[in-house]
Amino acid sequence: MVTEEEQEKTEEVDGAGNEPEELRQENEALAREVKLREVAVTRLEQALAARDGEIAELQRSLGEARQALDELGKALPQAVAAYRELIVQANPGLLAELITGGTIEEVNESLKNARALMEKVRQEMETEAARTRIPAGAPQRARLDLSGLSPREKIQYAIGGER
Repeated sequence: MVTEEEQEKTEEVDGAGNEPEELRQENEALAREVKLREVAVTRLEQALAARDGEIAELQRSLGEARQALDELGKALPQAVAAYRELIVQANPGLLAELITGGTIEEVNESLKNARALMEKVRQEMETEAARTRIPAGAPQRARLDLSGLSPREKIQYAIGGER
């Protein structure tokens, strides 16, 4: 007869016989999971490397853009000054001192204001000239009115003498 102790040992051995199979299956499942995770990690590392390359390229482009912006910033005052000179030369009727500005928009605005000011001055001068109209040419030659002179003064005037 089989004692209880032996029966337990038999059950342990029978259970232990299934245990290596379960462990092997679990080990295979874990190995598959590890491989899948390694593939995912490799994919993520590649994506990270690609992003790092993109970031480096964008930083280089940003540096070039900043350098170009600095160069343009240095050239802007020269371009505005040249534009202002062209405006002054193209508008000789305007005072050069009226054309000012640090940007092209400011120069255009000051040009507009200068034209308006000069037009206002011209209109005021024309109005003033119309009010004080002087006839052209010399006055007509008329004989002097000698009726108010005494006979002695008339004789002196006639001989050209002075009194």
